[in-house]
Amino acid sequence: MRLLPTRRALALAGLWLMASVLAMFGWIDAAAAAYAGVLLFAALALEAYGLLRQPLPQGRREAPHSLAAGRWHDIVLVTANDAPRSAALRIYDLHPESFECRDLPAALALPARGWVRTTYAVRSSKRGAFEFGAIEIRLRSRFGLLERQARIGAPQAVRVYPDFGALTGYALLATDHRLSQLGVLQRRRRGEGLDFHQLREYRVGDSVRRIDWKATARMHRLISREYQDERDQAIVMLLDCGRRMAAADGEVSHFDAALNAALLLAHVGLHHGDAVGVLTMAGEQRFIAPRKARSTITLMLNMLYDLQPTLRPPDYHAAALDLMQRVRKRALVVVLSNLRDEDDDTLRPALDLMRRRHLVLFASLREQVLARTLSASVRDLDGALTHAATADYLQARNASFAKLQRAGALMLDVEPQQLALALVNRYLDIKRSGTL
Repeated sequence: MRLLPTRRALALAGLWLMASVLAMFGWIDAAAAAYAGVLLFAALALEAYGLLRQPLPQGRREAPHSLAAGRWHDIVLVTANDAPRSAALRIYDLHPESFECRDLPAALALPARGWVRTTYAVRSSKRGAFEFGAIEIRLRSRFGLLERQARIGAPQAVRVYPDFGALTGYALLATDHRLSQLGVLQRRRRGEGLDFHQLREYRVGDSVRRIDWKATARMHRLISREYQDERDQAIVMLLDCGRRMAAADGEVSHFDAALNAALLLAHVGLHHGDAVGVLTMAGEQRFIAPRKARSTITLMLNMLYDLQPTLRPPDYHAAALDLMQRVRKRALVVVLSNLRDEDDDTLRPALDLMRRRHLVLFASLREQVLARTLSASVRDLDGALTHAATADYLQARNASFAKLQRAGALMLDVEPQQLALALVNRYLDIKRSGTL
């Protein structure tokens, strides 16, 4: 707690100083300048005495315990005044340093024995655990010469989770059978080998092989068998937490894009009756065994919300050995990483090892800058060299992809913002084809 002069006090002090200088040269009466100084300092002393005797307001913060990264959230500050006279103050909040803030500081006029609610907004582009500090106020004296700086209220811990608004949107669209609005394509299924769902009346276009002749004889009208996608399968996301995933296209890092895609795929998989799990590599190791409970998404959010990419390179072979030991039942293993041409020697043996038991899909994030560089016009030698180097890099990368595809691996190569929906569409294709 400390006392601070206001602009009004500084302006008066400046005027008195100017008057003192003029009095030194005899241009104004020195006694008048001295009296003015005595009055000013007496006023400041009285203001300070009044501020120190004035009871401090009480304050509390109303903030959600969990926030979504990249979204604005309202925070409410409630300030109460128990004193018998009104108070004027400015209010701040000691929010985490990495948070963006708007509508603060705010000027308040607290009524006597009353309270005021102040709302401001914060946004965090980073996930993890954070803490709000105390609420800082600057209580103004009666004549506005001094401010008393103090802190009220208590600190509050918050968690910033991945933006799960996309999951909510998917849930609403899935409930209303409007998946195409999300970008999830509904394709006709190929082949058989699907789970029996129910009997229904024959519709034009139904295969003759799906007619149930016994039911048709009993009902005296054509009855078809209806099948659904196979359920009770498993999906395991192998999430790369290595240094490559720290790259960012805009505000969202590749790691955050991969994490959001993993959460959306988990939500879709649970909606289709499959068990979902996750395993991390090249960083702090975290594992969730495949499970079908509705609480799986909540468990994943709580376990992965503060996970950050490290400086370690990915070790695909070690991750494959770990996965084979932990997951015994056949599953769709989705590797979320960033492919480089130097990964050929370690990635292919790892994929071959996992493919002995599992169906493996390698999803790689492609940097947006590559497409922008190739589409940019070449104006000078530096531009030509950059264009040639980018084309050479992409050619080597595509060759690595082709080599892995010829070896039987399922591959997906997209830019970060396209990953989530591309991954969901590929999963639905795999479900309908019956390859899992």
